[in-house]
Amino acid sequence: MKKTPDGVIFAVSMRKLVALIIILPFFLSMYGGGLSVSAGQAEDALRNLDREIKLFESYKERRVSRIDSLKMDRSRMAVGSRPWLEQTMAIAKSYNAFNNDSALFYYSQGIEWSAKENLDSLETEFRLRRATYLSISGYIHDALNEINDIDTTGFSQGLRSTYYAATRQMYSYISFYYEGHERHFDKWHNMAVDAQKHLLPTLPKGSDAYMLNLGENYYYCREYARSAEVLTELIARIEPQNPDYAIACHILASIAGSRGDINARIYYLALSAISDLRNATLEVTSIQELGGLLYERGDLDRAHNYLNVAIDNVVQSRASVRMSQTTELLNIVESHHNRQMAQWRRLLYVIIVFLFICLIALVAAIWYLKRQLRQVASMKQKLQTANRAKDVYISQFLNLSSIFMDKLKEFCKLTNRKISAGQTDELYKITKSGKFIEEQSREFYKVFDDSFLNLYPDFVEKVNALLHPDEQIILSDGETLNSDLRILAFMRLGIDDTNRVAHTLNYSVNTIYAYRNKLRNRAINRDTFEADIMAIGATPQ
Repeated sequence: MKKTPDGVIFAVSMRKLVALIIILPFFLSMYGGGLSVSAGQAEDALRNLDREIKLFESYKERRVSRIDSLKMDRSRMAVGSRPWLEQTMAIAKSYNAFNNDSALFYYSQGIEWSAKENLDSLETEFRLRRATYLSISGYIHDALNEINDIDTTGFSQGLRSTYYAATRQMYSYISFYYEGHERHFDKWHNMAVDAQKHLLPTLPKGSDAYMLNLGENYYYCREYARSAEVLTELIARIEPQNPDYAIACHILASIAGSRGDINARIYYLALSAISDLRNATLEVTSIQELGGLLYERGDLDRAHNYLNVAIDNVVQSRASVRMSQTTELLNIVESHHNRQMAQWRRLLYVIIVFLFICLIALVAAIWYLKRQLRQVASMKQKLQTANRAKDVYISQFLNLSSIFMDKLKEFCKLTNRKISAGQTDELYKITKSGKFIEEQSREFYKVFDDSFLNLYPDFVEKVNALLHPDEQIILSDGETLNSDLRILAFMRLGIDDTNRVAHTLNYSVNTIYAYRNKLRNRAINRDTFEADIMAIGATPQ
């Protein structure tokens, strides 16, 4: 055995270690964080998808217009000629993932006419492509028979590439029918992977088709880092309108899902769905898968919207392979959505009832407030009236005081003259007669009566209403109040000091008691008479 120097072994080991150190960050970035996407980026992608859905009808119209243009061009060609058949192939391809029934019709038409014209290679290509769309439409046995009847001997490089691409796609579609049945699913899935491995050498290295299939093959072999590297390079160099873009983004979403990166999965599914929409691709999985994912995350409105788009597309494309998947998922989401709507309706009902109660409470509060404001306004008016009466009363009191002072001065002057003249006897006669006091009392009564009746203008009527009809007070001509009414007026004013009342009215205390007792006996309700007098209020002017 040949020995290797230790130094060489060390050098080789170091080179491997350096290479590993250089490659490792890149490998980790691709597997661990290269596809990392923020929640904000994922939400932006979803908002872009929402906008693209609104434009979807215009994209479908544009695709129909292109198909119509191809048909118009074919109508100018000789039926059965090679250009005519090539145009038929172009029309059939234009229906791929758009309307499977139409695609099958034109592929079948191509088979018929290419067989008549003995164009074997063209007939084979038509058969290969028809086999694919037979499987999509659910005609699995017909598809397998179509493929098995094809003799691959002598295939050109291009035809061999078409053969493996068709078989890979057909086996992949067949495997979808067996999801949930592991043994059958694995059988057809493995056949699809094997067909893809045979496909790769037939494709030009570095081409879009080569990179897409290479990335997909890496994914099926669980080499996620390599798959992500190839596919991210692919989507960076092609336009979103390229059908390969949608497929590549869908695989990247699957890679993100395998490592639990939900934001990245949502992001790439949204990009894939946007690409499908712009191409008016109806046989799709991305928007369906995205709808199911958003349902699991509680975004029911978007989930319901996306799945509705998916089911409409499936119906239009006649892709039975997707029909059961989408319908089942949509039913689940709709059921949940309906339950949520029922909850919202119940909540809305509670809110409406609550708002109604609040409205009633508000109306009651406004009514109460208005009532209080009216009371305040009434009290304010009464206060203003009372203030005006007070002003009048004070004015009259001041006038009475002024008159009294003048009279007192005149009496003092008279007294001085009489004393100076030695007419004391005459002065005695004047004071003894009480004429001066009587005049002042009359003046006081007049001022008091006017002031009091200004405060309580209906006092006399109110008092008489408290007395028996035959006991009511009748005033003489020219009288405003009499002694009875003045005593009651002092009572109404809250002056309950009998001595003060007697002194003011120039009566004895016993006389005042006698008057009060007599008036109480004349009352309809003797027990409440004094309280009834106090209840008499002034009427606002």
